[in-house]
Parts: sequence; structure tokens; C-alpha cells
Amino acid sequence: MPILLRKEIPFSSLFENFLQADLIVAGQIRPKLIGGRFTVSVILLFKKAWARCRNNLRANILTGIVLWVMGCLIIAAFHWNPPFNALMRKVGVYKAEWGYGYSCLSTAFFGGLIPYCLLFLQGRIPSRRRMAWLAFFLIFWGVKGIEVDIFYRLQGFCFGYLANFQTILTKVLVDQFVYCIFWSAPCTAVFYGWKRAGFSFTKNRSWLSVGYILEESAFLLLSTWIIWIPSVSIIYAMPKDLQIPLFNLTLCFFVLVISMLEKSKGE
Repeated sequence: MPILLRKEIPFSSLFENFLQADLIVAGQIRPKLIGGRFTVSVILLFKKAWARCRNNLRANILTGIVLWVMGCLIIAAFHWNPPFNALMRKVGVYKAEWGYGYSCLSTAFFGGLIPYCLLFLQGRIPSRRRMAWLAFFLIFWGVKGIEVDIFYRLQGFCFGYLANFQTILTKVLVDQFVYCIFWSAPCTAVFYGWKRAGFSFTKNRSWLSVGYILEESAFLLLSTWIIWIPSVSIIYAMPKDLQIPLFNLTLCFFVLVISMLEKSKGE
């Protein structure tokens, strides 16, 4: 049996670690780093997540382009088309009057009911789980709407509502690299993992494992950053009472385009 040579090399960067992770596991190189096993595990986790993302990279890029164009058109129409401006401001008035109730109902509709209907029409919902899935989609996304509304208000309180480059950039960075990484993606991974496990707390508890949560969170982040970073930039450029309505529209088109692309591939 051949003996593998173990060359000691320093890890000079995370990117180098990423490239060499498979060689470490194969036993061909050994990291000179305290906590190296944990580091390698995290790197391999992200590599696995990225491999999953590459399968849908074309679909995500196309979805991103559609959403970017749509968002830019909405911004342009809001500023230069009086009828559309009046319509959006009326929506903003409803949002201001109904508050969290608007956020809950509208997000449950755009993020929950519409995806459920698409899955139902595509025959991708188990017949015995139809009501359970419907309840899950409506409740999860209704609560998510309130959560996002609270987060947008907190962002506005901390950084203001000016639509300048510095304010928007700060909000986008906090949104995508703090809120999403440490809260939104892990929570979504846990609850959708629970759904995949048939809403059982006893039969399959893998969705509660740290490894599963980290891998699914990494997959969610890597596969949606290309879409949501430009999208939330446009959202934060709108007045505060129109941010949730634009978030809902973006979420709706995101679901529609992804569903059409998956259907065209026969998935």
C-alpha cells in the first residue's frame, strides 16, 4: 500500500484553505494551524454548499437579472411616472395604517400562498400533506413578514432613511452579512428542514444538527446573494413605507421566475 507523503504547508489565506481542503482530507497535506480540523470542516462544508449552488447557478443569474431590471424599472417609474408614483404612495399609506398586519398578510400571500399554489399546480406537494404545507407556508412567511418589517425599522432607526450611497451600502452589509448569516438563513434552514422531515420531532432530527444547519445556511446564502444583494439595495432606496411592499414584489417575482426555470428543466 503506497505511503502518502504529508507535506507541511502554511495556510496563508482562506482561499488557499478552500482549494486545499480536499488534499487535507485525503491525507496528502497537513495544515499548520491550531484548530485545523474545525477549519477544514467548515471549508469542506462551504465547498459542498457551493457545489450544490453551481447546479442552479444559471437559473440564479437569470433570476437575478430579471429582478435587477424589474427593480430598476420600479425605481424609475416611481420617480418619473406620476400615475405609478401615486399608486405606490397609496400602497405606502395602507402599509403605514396597517403596520405589522400589512407586513404579515402581504408576505404570507407573496412568500407563502403564491409558492404553495405553484407547487400544487406542479404536483410537488404530497397529497396527505397539502393542508399541513399550506399552514406552514402561510404561518412561516406571515411571521417572516413581521420579522423583516421589524428589521427594516431597526435599520432605519440606526442608519436613517436617506437614499444615499453610504446609507444604502451600510444597510445592505448589515442585512446580508449579519442578519442573514446569523439569523435569517439558519432559521429558514431549521424550519424548512422540519417540513422536509414531515413536521416530525422524533422520526428524523437531523435538521436540528449543527452540521445540517450550517450546510443549509451556506447553501441558502451562496445561492441567493447574487439575487438579493442588488434587490435589497433597490429596496433600501425606497421610502420606508414602500420597503416592505417592494420586498413582497421582489419575493413574488423571485418565486415565479425560479419556478418557471425549474419547470423548464423538468425538475
